[in-house]
Amino acid sequence: MSANRPAAVVVLAAGEGTRMKSATPKVLHALCGRSLVGHVVAASRELSPEHLVVVVGHAREQVSAHLAETDAEVRTAVQHEQNGTGHAVRMGLEELSDSGVALDGTVIVVCGDTPLLTGETLQRLAAAHDADGNAVTVLSAEVPDATGYGRIVREDATGAVTAIVEHKDATDAQRAIREINSGVFAFDAQLLTDALGKVRTDNSQGEEYLTDVLGILREAGHRVGACVAGDHREIVGINNRVQLAEARRLLNERLLERAMLSGVTVVDPATTWIDVTVTFEPDALVHPGTQLLGATHLASDAEVGPNSRLTDTTVDRGAVVSFTVADGAEIGAGANVGPYTYLRPGTRLGAKAKAGTYVEMKNASIGDGTKVPHLSYVGDATIGEQTNIGAASVFVNYDGVKKHHTTIGSHCRTGADNMLVAPVTIGDGAYTAAGSVITKDVPPGSLAVARGQQRNIEGWVARKRPGSAAARAAEAARREDEDQQ
Repeated sequence: MSANRPAAVVVLAAGEGTRMKSATPKVLHALCGRSLVGHVVAASRELSPEHLVVVVGHAREQVSAHLAETDAEVRTAVQHEQNGTGHAVRMGLEELSDSGVALDGTVIVVCGDTPLLTGETLQRLAAAHDADGNAVTVLSAEVPDATGYGRIVREDATGAVTAIVEHKDATDAQRAIREINSGVFAFDAQLLTDALGKVRTDNSQGEEYLTDVLGILREAGHRVGACVAGDHREIVGINNRVQLAEARRLLNERLLERAMLSGVTVVDPATTWIDVTVTFEPDALVHPGTQLLGATHLASDAEVGPNSRLTDTTVDRGAVVSFTVADGAEIGAGANVGPYTYLRPGTRLGAKAKAGTYVEMKNASIGDGTKVPHLSYVGDATIGEQTNIGAASVFVNYDGVKKHHTTIGSHCRTGADNMLVAPVTIGDGAYTAAGSVITKDVPPGSLAVARGQQRNIEGWVARKRPGSAAARAAEAARREDEDQQ
């Protein structure tokens, strides 16, 4: 167990977030593949706390359900009325005590709307708190412009925190201070519990402020310290859509930098967007205008983009994917996808397979070396190796009630403009003629022809469309033929 492992982390996520102007609770707004509170929970987990509790309030059923899906071990505490940050922390601690948890050690308090906060910074806070022997340690940050923030006032001699002064209450000298309060704290568990019972509500909001605990502990002779975050942008809270977009940009830059430093080529970081759950191998190549989302993975020498969106998709070594939307697909080594291709869930392309221009696939297993070059829909199908599917082919898989499966063997050649009406099986080495509607199984090595014979009706245009441009062109052609005879 780490010496700095906290007894508990309390995440404050009860607020409504009215400035988001949204039916979605603020902490559930997403960026880079996680909700705001999901990012905070993930960072908190890096501390390996003995207990992690999220205080919920507004839309608590929705937030609690999301947390249960995000991290099954998270506890939730309900703040039925938003009576301040001190009250919220008290609700979190009461949830633990009511469950028989006796806290001994450090309690970290974080805000549920700070998605850029990292586990590394929280670990530094916990380590500084233990090393300095503080009753409480504030995570602070030095910012270029501190307007509107609470200032950290320190003793000159020891560096201990003497006060957190809100901007409106600060003197000119205090407003010159650039070190601000983040709203993230490390507390001695027992001292925090005792002090929360002494917090008063005789303020303009009639609420219990967590920051009042600092003054209570200091007046009792305990030391209050501060740990400065390495990057002030980590502490930024999200209150509106503008700040959400800015946080998304910052987090995306962080993720892309990490990928590039690990050996991934990102041609244009400004137009490339990835989720925190995306993984890469060295020498993957990402072209401009690409979004990589969910559990997408790019292997070495995989090449994706430009202008592609891949969600929960794996791209194996050496595959090339361009101008493509893929969701839940597996793209094999050396495969070629695009341009203008749509791979839907359940699509599996074998090694060196091809899904070409204007091809859509769904729940389809495509064998090694098999090609579906262009203008085709392949749904609910299994295709063997080294088979070629002709242009403008449609796997007719839906009868209006149920989906049906088509099986095509290896080394087959299907003609252009085929309708393959499922359920149907085409054996190994079989061919189908262009323009065929295949409704019956085709034995291995056979040629299937399923189309009506052509019939030409002479003079139809002259009789049915007299005087039209087509009729005049036909008459001119007839006369030319007569003259050449």
